[in-house]
Amino acid sequence: MVALIGGSIAVVATKETVLGLDLQGGSQLVYKAEATAQQPITPDAMQRSLDLMQQRVNEFGVSEAELFQSGNDQIEVNLPGVEDAEAAADQVGSTAQLYFYDWEANLLDENCKTNPDQNANQRQPISGLRAAVEQASKCRDVGVGAGLDPLADDSPGGPSQAGAEPRWYIFDKATKKPFGTNTSAVQTFASRQDAEESLTAEERAKAEFIEVPAGVLVLREQKAEADDPDPDRWWVIQDRPGLSGTDIKDPEQSFDTTLGNEPIVTFNFTDKGRKAFQAITRHVAERGADNALGGDPIQTSQHFAIALDNELVSAPYINWRENSDGIDGSTGAQISGSFTIKSAQDLATVLKIGALPLKLTEVSRSQVSATLGKQALDQGLKAGIAGFIIVALFLIVFYRVLGVIATIAMLIYALYFYAVVKLIPITLTLPGIAGLVLTLGVAADANIVIFERVKEEVRAGRSVGTAIVTGYRKGLTAIVDANIVTFLVAFILFILATSGVQGFAFTLGLGVILSLLTAVLATQAILYSLRNTRLLASKAALGAGEQKHKFQIDYMGKAKWFFSASGLILLICALAMSGRGINFGIDFDGGTRITASLEKAATVEQVRDTLGPLGLSDAKIQTLTGSGLGDHVVQISTEELGPSRVDEANQRLEQAYGFPADTRPSVESIGPSFGESVANSALIAIIASLIVITIYLALRFEPKFTVPVLIAVLHDILIVAGVYALVGREVTTSTVAALLTVLGYSLYDTIIVMDRIRENVPRMPSAAFSQIVNRSLSEVIVRSLATSFCTLLPVLALMLFGGETLRDFAFALFVGIASGTYSSIFIATPVLQHWKEREPGFRARNARILERLGRVPAYAVADQGGPIDVQPKERKRRSVSAPAGQEVSASEFQEMVKDLGIDEATSRQPAAAAAATSGRPTGGRRARARTTGNGTTNPPAGPSSAAPDTDTPPADGDAKDRKPRNKRHGRPR
Repeated sequence: MVALIGGSIAVVATKETVLGLDLQGGSQLVYKAEATAQQPITPDAMQRSLDLMQQRVNEFGVSEAELFQSGNDQIEVNLPGVEDAEAAADQVGSTAQLYFYDWEANLLDENCKTNPDQNANQRQPISGLRAAVEQASKCRDVGVGAGLDPLADDSPGGPSQAGAEPRWYIFDKATKKPFGTNTSAVQTFASRQDAEESLTAEERAKAEFIEVPAGVLVLREQKAEADDPDPDRWWVIQDRPGLSGTDIKDPEQSFDTTLGNEPIVTFNFTDKGRKAFQAITRHVAERGADNALGGDPIQTSQHFAIALDNELVSAPYINWRENSDGIDGSTGAQISGSFTIKSAQDLATVLKIGALPLKLTEVSRSQVSATLGKQALDQGLKAGIAGFIIVALFLIVFYRVLGVIATIAMLIYALYFYAVVKLIPITLTLPGIAGLVLTLGVAADANIVIFERVKEEVRAGRSVGTAIVTGYRKGLTAIVDANIVTFLVAFILFILATSGVQGFAFTLGLGVILSLLTAVLATQAILYSLRNTRLLASKAALGAGEQKHKFQIDYMGKAKWFFSASGLILLICALAMSGRGINFGIDFDGGTRITASLEKAATVEQVRDTLGPLGLSDAKIQTLTGSGLGDHVVQISTEELGPSRVDEANQRLEQAYGFPADTRPSVESIGPSFGESVANSALIAIIASLIVITIYLALRFEPKFTVPVLIAVLHDILIVAGVYALVGREVTTSTVAALLTVLGYSLYDTIIVMDRIRENVPRMPSAAFSQIVNRSLSEVIVRSLATSFCTLLPVLALMLFGGETLRDFAFALFVGIASGTYSSIFIATPVLQHWKEREPGFRARNARILERLGRVPAYAVADQGGPIDVQPKERKRRSVSAPAGQEVSASEFQEMVKDLGIDEATSRQPAAAAAATSGRPTGGRRARARTTGNGTTNPPAGPSSAAPDTDTPPADGDAKDRKPRNKRHGRPR
């Protein structure tokens, strides 16, 4: 252990911590892949897309970027330090499908006809996407190919086509505008089913779906004017490309000296591309010459167009006088347009790396400023430190010396955890910090379970060393079972949830493993090394003093009151959910959320008036107080907005109220399809968790134990959902993570109770099951309440010191853990008791007790009718003996001999002594048969002859003080 601690310190001192976007600022992009006519979605195609995107990110100059596949068809891109999310999306996620067209030969008029002889200068683009799509939808006789330009390629099939499959567009019936998208590109779908599935049921009722047939493209005119950055001008063409991006090489950004050093992109052609380019441009030049009527060649020449990702980048004319035989392409070509140096460099980069094999649609975009990230990190660290201090104080006050040892173990745990986070390394996120804080409670819980066992053994008369060994042995089963359940929940969360929740799940799972290591090994090693010191000499130092009060509550007798209380609470929750509904956030419904820190104070109505001219009067606006992000923080949630509208909203806020220096608003945009996938993942995660846990509990306990546990879990989840509906809090992905954590913790606490019931069943062979349950609850009630309280303490720290995200997460945890503590004791156990007592064996026990006593007491009683204490009373006597009726192992016997100071000669045959002890009745040298009140005779009590109606052994027998003797005496036994 010393070596592990030293190594951990070295790792923490030398390794850097990798922070996530929410802690250092940056952009997150989530894409959904769509199959094309040429490429279905396969693992290989997804991997090639990832590889190409990684190359683009490297060219983008982003260090420590993360790209990974999420699910079967989603790719997530995390770009630390990049706050311009739109530029990142253009660079990383663009499909980069480049095509070259004979422009006039492919332009379609309103009658879906081409007229190559008409110069494109005499044509006007279509105003509005809706009008362009309606016109394109009529062109069903064009077909995929009118095909490929026969002059372009002699190989079968020619270049791939952008319009080789039909595309579906979605418009709002009322506004005639496309449904909101978080990018400048318009989202299209391969089928109507895909389009419908991208919307909610409410949105589908307002939507209109229009199909553009295969072989027809709707191209957007390139952004041409600075005062019109988002033009709504469109062209409809038939899809007959002459070349594609695969026919060019060596693209790079350059300058056109003939146009005032305007930024351009130059490139060379491959051998095949050069031949095709010359053939196509010759054909364009010849057609221009045939239609020339004199005058300026610029007005009579025809055009050769370049389209990138369904956007018309450039349409240069081919001067038929200077290039009558076409352009041979030996010196390459150039793409010109309204480029900046940066946009030209980006285009050259994506062309150099190549087109993605799949069409990617952006479904989510998040942008966090570095300042807000730093503030979130400070809040998370404060919550973690506060949680540790609060838990440590509780343990020290409640467990004295044992609490100090547990605190040392938690420090070791925190050191191990941080070292592993740095060593792997693990990207530390805000949900990850929440998971770390929560695992402080989990680590403390494991110590509490063991400490309570140790205290029980000390009160039963065992020496400190023996109590430690026995307490750890008996407590280990419950700890392992409970932690395995929590680990399974964390594992399922990690596999099925989104990346933000995955960070929490990973830290929770890692924390469970490390807490087992520290609770089982570290504390045991420390305790055992101190067993003979003055620190552990007194029971008071262990918190194991004489219990002043022993409560014998009839838990099972009061079950109907517990059921009634739960029924009333659940009814209120159901009415709240049906009446007020659950407030789902943009994580599920889709939309845009802007979180801005303002220099000047502003009310909700003032912010609403400021944003009203942008059509955001109906936005959900709230002020965040005590969020740690500043004194005046507003959060605006609305329908999904494009980048231009987000910029307009931020500009109006800055002009009206100002932003603090070096602070930019945090923006999160989520498409409806992504929100739906989040909801589906959450539902699958909950169902999968319940199935896996049911199987585990059935194997570890018995099948009947699983049903009460599942009822308790559903009880807790419904109460959390109902409380959210009552208070109107927003449900986010963090809430889902908290719900699943509640599920795991509810099981943790229930397993602690069930484990004691399972342990007491064979120890109480004649007791009714209700008596076994009452006895078990009396034994673990303090432990259960202590573990719950200890877990609630770090959650309370998250609520007090964490930011808005952590508070939302902590609120669900607080309600769920409190409910889980109640349900494990007052719901799960009564359900189990009612079911188990229907078994023939326990029904027979009840009948015997009723026949003998006329009733079934709350606790098991002896034949005389007097109640048996939950734990046998200790009698003050000079002599010491092992607890009656309990077998002592050889190692424990030697420990007792050492504590009693008996010389070694007397203890050379512990096995024989133990055998002799077990062979005679306990309770003194002359234990006699006892006569019960009804005249029957019971044999003397002993380990092998327990009274049939007694669940605890009789009082310890007396052992006289005696001096050590060297010779044996007495009669043989």
